[in-house]
Amino acid sequence: MENLLSLAFDNLSSYDGPKIRKGLRQVEGLMANICLPKKQKLPKGKMSDTSSEEDEDARAPKSLSGLTEDPVFHEFFKLQEGFEWNLAHRLVTTLDRLIAKGGDGQNDLLILSALDLLQGVSLLHPPSRKIFGRESNMNLLLDLLEPDFCPAIQCSTMRVLNIALVDNPQNTRTYENLDGLLTVTSLFKSRGTNKEVKYRCMEFLYFYLMPETPSIPSVANARESVPAMLQRSPSKLAKAFQISTDPENGGNRSRSDSDNGYIRSQADKQAILCRYLGNIDDLLGDLQKSAVFGGALN
Repeated sequence: MENLLSLAFDNLSSYDGPKIRKGLRQVEGLMANICLPKKQKLPKGKMSDTSSEEDEDARAPKSLSGLTEDPVFHEFFKLQEGFEWNLAHRLVTTLDRLIAKGGDGQNDLLILSALDLLQGVSLLHPPSRKIFGRESNMNLLLDLLEPDFCPAIQCSTMRVLNIALVDNPQNTRTYENLDGLLTVTSLFKSRGTNKEVKYRCMEFLYFYLMPETPSIPSVANARESVPAMLQRSPSKLAKAFQISTDPENGGNRSRSDSDNGYIRSQADKQAILCRYLGNIDDLLGDLQKSAVFGGALN
């Protein structure tokens, strides 16, 4: 796996579009090998009724329990714990170079591919999301929400932004400090914004108002195995890291031993969002009535 990652990183480090595309495809192949089950070999002499392309489409993703028992996934997860082989860091660096090259159709396709892979890596290795606690990396996502970029890139960026903030209060504080809410609400309110992008912005604001939980630790610092950590719910995460109320802040914020920043209460975040969007009460009411995100806001 190290050899494959090394080849992919060499290509991703290039300024040549075709080489970057090759590197992205190599990463995609690695992730497909982890997430998709191997094809079943047919007995000798028996032909498949479907084409190879249809066979590929029919391969359903592995279940979470199946994934966490896979030795290939464990090897991948272990490699991602170190800086040298961390895919999220490499993909963010690649995105930075692609943005600097300017916009054209081919470059936009490379940006979309890198964003899709960054989304997948962040889901397969949750501790990698910590890179978005750095202002430069969070700014990169906010730059991709500018009107200069096509709606497809804006939608894909919103999905990555959602994942970057899951179980990472420190990332959320970085996002707030960089006026991320102004960026998203301005995009949402603009008449020129694509309908699908507006929907993704509203989806993100729903998510932003959810109660916060502590950051997911790296495996090196975790008390549990990889499968146990990945299958935990946010409520269990909160209990495991023993979030305590901070009396100096009137009990509205709490701190985890693993977090450098405060965990804001829902009321705190509502007050912040009110600076940029007026109908917060209506938004919260809609969330509670529809039981979005499994009724986590009730």
